[in-house]
Amino acid sequence: MQTVWLTGSEWLAVLRMGLGLWWLESWRHKDRKGWFERGTGIAWAADVAGAHRWAAVRTGFDRVVAPRPRLMAYVVVYAELALGLGLVSGLLTPVALVGGLLLNLLYLVLMIHDWAEQGQNAMMALISLVALFAMSWQTWSLGAAIGLFS
Repeated sequence: MQTVWLTGSEWLAVLRMGLGLWWLESWRHKDRKGWFERGTGIAWAADVAGAHRWAAVRTGFDRVVAPRPRLMAYVVVYAELALGLGLVSGLLTPVALVGGLLLNLLYLVLMIHDWAEQGQNAMMALISLVALFAMSWQTWSLGAAIGLFS
């Protein structure tokens, strides 16, 4: 493989870290006080799920998220932080890539009607797949430095 400036594995590490920065930005711009104290994020998701065309989404939300909105707010917000930190640092990268892929797929299904969100979540999921199957944690990562997932 010929590349410009960096090696192929280094470019994959850049892609992985860029995805991590995307997750960190998602975490950074969240109104955490609104999410945790007023329940704004889960309330918004409840509105979206309640109007969803697929009954499975409505039922799943009502069974899993609705009974525990405060816990789910913390799970969503801190999952985005953990994904970002894991991908940027390269610590537990395969776990972060699979977790991010699953979270993006959940977001994709929940927001099936929002084209802007669809594009973002589809691209983040694609980057997760490429970084996972290319084993992007082999370069510029704490995991590689300590011998994890070699």
